[in-house]
Amino acid sequence: MNLTYILAAAADAEAPVNEFGFMKAMEEGGPVAWSILAVMIIMSVGSFYILFTKLFEQNKVMKQYQTVRGTFWRAASLKEGAAKLEKNSAWRQLADDAVTAQEHHSKMEGAGNEIHFVEEELAHSQDTINQSLSGGLPFLASVGATAPFIGLLGTVIGIYRALINIGIEGSASIDKVAGPVGEALIMTAIGLLVAVPAVLAFNWLQSRNRRINALMTDFANDIVTFIGSNGAVKPAVPAAPAAKPAAAAAKK
Repeated sequence: MNLTYILAAAADAEAPVNEFGFMKAMEEGGPVAWSILAVMIIMSVGSFYILFTKLFEQNKVMKQYQTVRGTFWRAASLKEGAAKLEKNSAWRQLADDAVTAQEHHSKMEGAGNEIHFVEEELAHSQDTINQSLSGGLPFLASVGATAPFIGLLGTVIGIYRALINIGIEGSASIDKVAGPVGEALIMTAIGLLVAVPAVLAFNWLQSRNRRINALMTDFANDIVTFIGSNGAVKPAVPAAPAAKPAAAAAKK
């Protein structure tokens, strides 16, 4: 009985242990594989950080537009309307720049038509805002374009190591090539997992930026029309919410 147990234990000890998996493949890849993985992680974290921060910024700008439609055009003048907008917002910047352009034009001799002068200032202001909204998007585009190739580098290295093992051993046994080939496939998959979200995020944020730019263009055109008509022409203002009846308010 003891002899049988000893022989079974010896057989188990001598049996080769084939370990296949992500960690095993990365360990066999060595510093190169870990370095490529680290770069991929940095690119992925950076992509999601830009996605959420820009999404928050865009939502804030779009929400502020409701204030523009609801309160700005109720004011009697641009300066009064600008004071009602949130400070450091895109809409406040456009309104303030329009007011400043009017003031500067009145002090300048030979500045040309006031409307053209204001239009140029608003176009410059809008370009500045668009550049701010587009911040970080080039990183997403770069990640989407380069991540698959960085993963391909890991793939090439993994296949190269597999070929070296085959040459050294003289045979293509699965235990000699599974690690390098697994590493190669993992790097390809990681490259795609990093690139695809970055490309989707870039296209989505770009489309939302175009929507915001269209709203800013409409707002700038309305300002120019307001100035050109001396305040006689302005966009339709949404009706203010009706006040609750006194009786209903008393019940509450």
